[in-house]
Amino acid sequence: MKQITHLPRIARIVAASVLTAATISAAFAQTVNKTEARNQETWRETISRTQTPAPGCFHASYPSLTWAKVDCVTAPNIPYAPRRGVIGETVGNGNDYAAEVTSGFINTTVGSFPGVETRTETGLNGENDYSLQLNSNFMNTSACNGASDPAKCLDWEQFVYSSGYEVAFMQYWLIYWDTTCPSGWFTYTVSSDTFCYTNSNAVSVPQVEAIILLRTLKLSGSAVKAGLDTLVLAAEREAFSTTGSDSVVDLATAWTESEFNVIGDGDGSEATFSTPSFIKVKVAVSNRTTNVPTCAADSGTTGETNNLNLGSCSSTGGAVPYIEFTESN
Repeated sequence: MKQITHLPRIARIVAASVLTAATISAAFAQTVNKTEARNQETWRETISRTQTPAPGCFHASYPSLTWAKVDCVTAPNIPYAPRRGVIGETVGNGNDYAAEVTSGFINTTVGSFPGVETRTETGLNGENDYSLQLNSNFMNTSACNGASDPAKCLDWEQFVYSSGYEVAFMQYWLIYWDTTCPSGWFTYTVSSDTFCYTNSNAVSVPQVEAIILLRTLKLSGSAVKAGLDTLVLAAEREAFSTTGSDSVVDLATAWTESEFNVIGDGDGSEATFSTPSFIKVKVAVSNRTTNVPTCAADSGTTGETNNLNLGSCSSTGGAVPYIEFTESN
């Protein structure tokens, strides 16, 4: 009879023990998941700043920091054109912050999204069609020497990830060239003015990254005078890179501002986010100083847009100077 009397108490002890073990197991799994997420983020940050061993296209997988060479592909003949006309109310077409350095020239910029709350995004060709663009300021370098009026000419460089075309590449521009475009360059006409653009080799990014994964994407661009410009896209547990000659527009000699955002996928298109959406954008610039960069308002250079409204912008100096701002609808 005593054994029967104590059974309910034993059952309660066993049940409590099982529940405690399950709670500990869940807490441990959550800790492991958070640790793994931090490790992956650290890897993405590091690989974004890891130069490739040679010209060409490369791929790396987490946790390796070693680039493996892959075949390059041809970038799409799609213009990611400069801003035009009057600045609008939503992000893009000039209405954007750029990280501006106060001395010297930028050698590397890393763009990322430390905060993202959104459900869907729709672009020109459907859902999850967008571009990440990291764009330089408009410059006037020796690349303009062949223009009709070299003093009027502006050159410009973009580091682009196109989700719709599943590639990443650099696009170069000669704005107000106003004569026959150089061999290998495409002609882009604005009113009576002739602009020219061309692309670097592209690296294939074989999966379309859903917009809900935006927080795990980083896009970096770097420039070396008389050397190579390098693009790196880090996406979740994979990274992709392509290079091009800095001499195409001499970016390293005049790069003082960097714009970075998620916008339409070329042809002046818009990335339309569901409501409500909130994105925090971080643009980290390196110019061999610890100086605080400037949040340069109305300094966007691309013509593509999204349907979000800009919030406030703050800037921070130190080992990795950066600006950070929000956008929402």
